[in-house]
Amino acid sequence: MIPIIPISDLNSNYKEENSPDSYSIIGLNKPIPLSLYIHIPWCVSKCPYCDFNSHESKGTMPEDDYVNALIVDLEQSTPLIWGRKIHSVFFGGGTPSLFSTQSIDRILSHVRMLTSLEYGAEITLEANPGTFEAANFSGYRDSGVNRLSIGIQSFNDNYLKSLGRIHDRTQAISAIESALTIFEKVNLDIMYGLPHQTIDDALMDARIATGFNPQHLSFYHLTLEPNTSFYHNPPKLPDDDTTSLMQDEIESCLIEHGYEHYETSAFAKPKMECKHNLNYWNFGDYLGIGAGAHSKLSFHDKIIRQSRHKHPKRYIENSFIQKSVDNEWIIYKKDLTFEFMMNALRLTKGFESSLYSERTGLMFESLENLTNVASSRGLLEIDNKTIKPSQLGQRYLNDLLQLFLDD
Repeated sequence: MIPIIPISDLNSNYKEENSPDSYSIIGLNKPIPLSLYIHIPWCVSKCPYCDFNSHESKGTMPEDDYVNALIVDLEQSTPLIWGRKIHSVFFGGGTPSLFSTQSIDRILSHVRMLTSLEYGAEITLEANPGTFEAANFSGYRDSGVNRLSIGIQSFNDNYLKSLGRIHDRTQAISAIESALTIFEKVNLDIMYGLPHQTIDDALMDARIATGFNPQHLSFYHLTLEPNTSFYHNPPKLPDDDTTSLMQDEIESCLIEHGYEHYETSAFAKPKMECKHNLNYWNFGDYLGIGAGAHSKLSFHDKIIRQSRHKHPKRYIENSFIQKSVDNEWIIYKKDLTFEFMMNALRLTKGFESSLYSERTGLMFESLENLTNVASSRGLLEIDNKTIKPSQLGQRYLNDLLQLFLDD
C-alpha cells in the first residue's frame, strides 16, 4: 500500500520521514495537461464482476440533487485549477447515460462557465446498450458530448447472461449502429476470459467488433476483484494459457483491421486514441468530481491527491456544505516513481525520459540503475531517451512494476 500524508497532518508534529523534504519537489516548470472526470454512480443493476463505485438505481434517482452537488463541487474546486485549460472531460460510472440529456447539458454548461474548457475538447460519455438510452444519443451530442464509450462486453447472449448484463446481442448491435451515425468517435468495451469462454468465441467477439469499424476498441481481461460477487463466488474461468492465446488472437485480429495496440487494453485507428486516458497514462493532472471520484493535481513544489465522499447520499449532503472532499494527501517523493511507472508503462510505445522529470519534478538519472536491471531481465527496451516495455514486459507488467515499488 502506498503511504499518504493527509493535508491536515502537515501542520502537526509528525515523524521526520513525513517532513516537507519527503514530498517537496522541484522542476515542475512546464504546464501539465489537465482533464476533468465526472462520476455518475448509478446503474440499473450491479454486475457481479464490477468493483467500481456504482449503486443500483432502486426507486427514483436523486438526479437533480446530484447535478446540483456536482456543480457546487466544481465551484469549490476551481481555485485549485484557476487559469488552467481543461483538455478533456469524461463522464464515467456507473452508467452516465441513465441521466437525462438535460442533466448532461446542464453539467457541461457549468463546466464551460466555471473552467477554461479547451475549444474542441474531447468529451466522452459512457453508455450501456438499450433502446431507452440510444434514443438519447442525439441529445448528448447536442449538449457537447463528442465521444461515446459503449459497454458491450460480449456479443454472445450466453456470456452476457453470465456477466449479469441487462442487454442482449440485438440491443448491443442497435446501440452501436445508432452511436456510429451520431458521434464522431465511438469506443466499444469488450471483455475476454469470461466464464467457460472458448478461444473461438473470444475471437468471434473481436471479429464482430471490428466489423462495425469503430474508431476505438478496449479489450479487457476479466479479473476477479475483491468486494465483488464473482470474487466471493468465483465462476469457472479459462486458465492462464487459454486466456493468453485469446489475447494473442484478439490482438492479431485488431491489428489486421487497422487498429494500433497503444496501451495494455486499448486499440485505436490512427490518431483516434482516447485523449483523456492518454493523459492518465502520461501522468497528467485530473480533477475528479462526483461520488468517490479521485483527483491528481500538481503544484510547483508538490503533487496532491484527493478523494470525494463515496456514497452518493453522503456526497450530496457534504457537497452542499462545501465538504465534498473526503480525503486529501500529498504524494511522497519516494512513491512518485512507482505511480509514474504504473501509468506510463501501460503504453506500448513507452515514454521519453524527459517526461518523467516534467511530470514528477525528479531527475531521471536517479532511475538508471532500476531501468538497467529491468532491461537486463528483458522487461524494458531503452532506445536513446525512449523507455518502453518489451513484449515480455507488456505480458508481465506487474513483475516489471515491482522493480519500481519502494516498500
